[in-house]
Amino acid sequence: MVVRREEELLQMERERAQSAWRKKRKQWFEPMPQRFLAETMTVTTILFGGLTTSHDYLLEGALLGLGYRAQRLDCPDTESFQYGKEFGNRGQCNPAYFTVGNLIKYLCRLRDVEGKSKEEIINHYVFITSDSCGPCRFGAYITEYRKALRDAGFDDFRVLLFQQERGLKQVAGKDRALIGSATFVISICKAIFLGDILNALTHRIRPYEIEPGSTDRALAHCRQHLYEALRKRKWIIPALRQCRKALESVQVDRTRVKPKVSIIGEFWAMTTEGDGNYRLSRFLEDEGAETETQPLTAWILYLIWAARYDTVERMRLRAADFGRKGLKGKHPVWRLTMLRAARHWIRIHFQTYAKAIGLHGYRLPNMNEIAKAADAFYDNHLRGGEGHMEVGKLILTVVKRKANMTISVKPFGCMPSSGVSDGVQSLVTDIYPEAIFLPIETTGDGAINVYSRIQMMLFKARQAAQTECVQALAETGVAAEQLSELRGHASFKRPLKFPRDVVACTAANAIYGMHNARRRFPV
Repeated sequence: MVVRREEELLQMERERAQSAWRKKRKQWFEPMPQRFLAETMTVTTILFGGLTTSHDYLLEGALLGLGYRAQRLDCPDTESFQYGKEFGNRGQCNPAYFTVGNLIKYLCRLRDVEGKSKEEIINHYVFITSDSCGPCRFGAYITEYRKALRDAGFDDFRVLLFQQERGLKQVAGKDRALIGSATFVISICKAIFLGDILNALTHRIRPYEIEPGSTDRALAHCRQHLYEALRKRKWIIPALRQCRKALESVQVDRTRVKPKVSIIGEFWAMTTEGDGNYRLSRFLEDEGAETETQPLTAWILYLIWAARYDTVERMRLRAADFGRKGLKGKHPVWRLTMLRAARHWIRIHFQTYAKAIGLHGYRLPNMNEIAKAADAFYDNHLRGGEGHMEVGKLILTVVKRKANMTISVKPFGCMPSSGVSDGVQSLVTDIYPEAIFLPIETTGDGAINVYSRIQMMLFKARQAAQTECVQALAETGVAAEQLSELRGHASFKRPLKFPRDVVACTAANAIYGMHNARRRFPV
């Protein structure tokens, strides 16, 4: 009886202790930053960055045109990476270090060089970044920003999220300064379209320029024209025509046989133009290649495709759909109609701008085609990172002969990209052995190793491009020694006359284009 009584008392004490512990336990909660209110618009500067130079520049013009004070950050460099390493958590992926460090570097310059106080910086500046979800640490960037800012002495600095599927994630209220109105969305989309178009033109023209630097000078002229048009909210088409004149002044020689390299992979790693991916496009061009980068507009189309795909899947459920993200109380047919309208609006505006500036023969990717090509290797239901797009892009690049070589660039330890590049793509390259595919990882300090691997694979890509040119010469009946004599033909010398894609190599396509032109219009 005594032993039983002791056991009962011991159990009662345990329950009392556990009850007291539960009462004291509090769930960790990260406080939201101060709101960006409409009444502070005129004295608050929006900081942003992380895309290509053209995109950031034009987005600044669009925000200024909407009445905001905006300042783009410089392209993240090695110094930004060092700031991110110093104040960020250990084990972060490359984009986190570069983007977080880039913001801290700018704020430190405001404080230490320009002499602004901490209170002035906190009250008069706000940073906007994007957010996501899935098996990627990208969704935790906001916490990393705030942790690093606290450690750098900028606690309470406002970092606002642009959630890709839900708009601007702030404390809701009618007094907020950032409102996702139609005017706001259209202006931002225009800047993204124009940035994609300028980048596509640059990568098509610069590898073949006769005078080094002429393309960059024309590009700077184009950026300024479009920036002013967005800032003053003018009609874009006249500005694009002015840009076309500047680009037509660049002299090119497309008799140079260069392999075309497609850059795919993790969104930030393949988009940035700085040290975050070792200035990959510039390096490839210096090595004698032509690069093809992925447009940001394709990511918008992917988000629309995913929304349509998920809606259709839920409509096919047999049981009642009462889930929080289900269709109860929704109008799925209306949702599908609006998504279809948004997709058409994007494609029409993009092609209108492309035609006005002289970007002919460029088509945005077909998301249904990419999904169908990838489905056998990577389920379309899986999300995170680029999802199935990386697999579908590689397959279509090989099947349609869009590029001689494909590079998948990703941050070191990136879970979604590593699973695709190092796992699924191995099966794809076994089935398509003609694919020249190179996955590379970026760590911020491994440029020499990456450059060496690229140079080895470029040897194969050059051989493939040479083979395509030899085949083009044989099929058109042009002697190899006559190739240098063809520089005066429009297919080879006009910067905005892009030959129709037959194979990957641009020089080979120019030979086919010249031959077809002579057949249609014999001398």
